[in-house]
Formats: sequence, C-alpha cells, structure tokens
Amino acid sequence: MEIIRPADARTFIDVAGPLLVSDPIAEARHNLILGIASTLIDRPEVYPAFFLWVALDHEPVAAALMTPPYNLVLAEPASEEGLRALLLAVAADGAPVPGLVGNAPYVHAAAAAWSTLTGTRTRLAQSQGVHALSDVREVPRAPGSARAARPADRDLLLPWLAAFAAEAMPGPDPDPEHAERMLDMRLTMEDAGLWFWEEGDHPVSLAGFGGRTANGIRVGPVYTPPESRRRGYATSLVAELSRRLLRRYRTCFLYTDLANPTSNRIYADIGYERVCDSADYRFETTR
Repeated sequence: MEIIRPADARTFIDVAGPLLVSDPIAEARHNLILGIASTLIDRPEVYPAFFLWVALDHEPVAAALMTPPYNLVLAEPASEEGLRALLLAVAADGAPVPGLVGNAPYVHAAAAAWSTLTGTRTRLAQSQGVHALSDVREVPRAPGSARAARPADRDLLLPWLAAFAAEAMPGPDPDPEHAERMLDMRLTMEDAGLWFWEEGDHPVSLAGFGGRTANGIRVGPVYTPPESRRRGYATSLVAELSRRLLRRYRTCFLYTDLANPTSNRIYADIGYERVCDSADYRFETTR
C-alpha cells in the first residue's frame, strides 16, 4: 500500500479519479470532495491551507482532503485496508482533524477507526442525504421571481449566510473569515453564485450554487428567513435555479439534513433523488 500526498488539487483529481468518478453515480456520491477540489483549482485563495491524501494499491483505493480548520472529507474507499492505511497517514501527518464527513456506511467505520487510532471521542453532528437531479418537475410557483445576487447585496447576504450556518450546523464557526471569502467568490465567479427569490423587489429567500464536478454542480446553501417561510419561496427558487443550472450542467447535487422532513420533501417534489446518505462527525479529545 502506498500513500501519496499530491501537491495540488489537479493532481489529486487525476490520481484519485478512477475512485471518485468511476461512473455517473460515483460522481454524485463524491460531489462534495470533487467540488472542494475544483474550488482549490479555480480559486485557491478561498482555502489558504489544504491537505490531500490518496492510498494506492496498484489503483486508488482511498482518498481524502482537508481544508483546515474544516473537517476531513473522505471518499468512499474501495477496501478496508485502504481506508485504514489512509487514516494512519492522516494521523501521522499531525494536522488537527476536528471532524469527518463522508458517505455511509464507510464514514461510520472511519469515525470508529479514528477514535481508536487517536483516542478521540466521536459525536455524530448530522445525518445527511445526498441528492441528484437531472430534470426539474413542475411545482407551484410562489409570487415573485428569481434574480442573481449582486455585489451591492453583500450586506444582506452576510447575515443571511450566518443565520443559515447557525441553523444548519449549530456551534461556533471555526473560520468566520471563510464565509466572507466564499461570499466574495460566489459574487465574482461563473461557476459559483447566489440567487434570491424576490416578491415586490424584496428578497425573501436565498439559494446558492458552487463546487462544480466534471458534469455537475452542487446547490446550496438554501435559506429563507423565518418570517418568510411556508410560502413556497424556497421551492420556487431552488426549482428555478436548478432549471437554469441544468442548461449548463448534466446534474445538480444537493445535501439535506435528514432530520428536516420539510426540506427533504421540498427537494423531492422538485425532482431531486437521494443517491446515498452521508454523516458529519465531530471529534473531541479524551486524553
């Protein structure tokens, strides 16, 4: 078993490609790790530090990346031996690993193995559904229309994105400046952006997109202020944004909190289909 640490994200995708994009469904399952890698290529300033690992046994059998201070993102391993060798390499490199994100069931085994290797306690922070869309269904249209966010909207976008983060994953943001870097990126990039649903020239819902893969793009975050909820704004916005994105990409991807049945139903109504489950683990030192 050989562990390599690619010097850049383009090399990482080239080396790990047979594992990450072996088929269209694999690309959907790996859209998060592929999307972060594409951001490292397109806008390296968004993630000033990064780590990349690939385990090779004649071919790639495990892969992961990390952009501190955020969680380790794990690809689906092809073998238990590859997963263990990869985790041993990550531990040996000594970078602080605050948590782990990956697809079930592999992520659960990885979290347990990491706890044994490092003496940390694991906590399941969130169970997620990974969804893919290739065709938008007709859904009831809320009053209003969609428009792209502009730099002049920055002062509104920052608190909305902060509110989304607080709801989606409670706890302090490990890097508050990252939200501003990501926002500035989305306001200036063709392959990442933010859209509003407006009623009467008043923004009432927000949806973003970014993290491109070879054939797709991830939708998120999606946020509606509490006073504007249950009026169909988010459904209309995600449907319209997804429809526009599918003119340029083959597939849209989306993550949902499995504990939120309302959002899961909304996305299913639009046509998003669940391809696998994912989990977000947090690690806490016990010794």
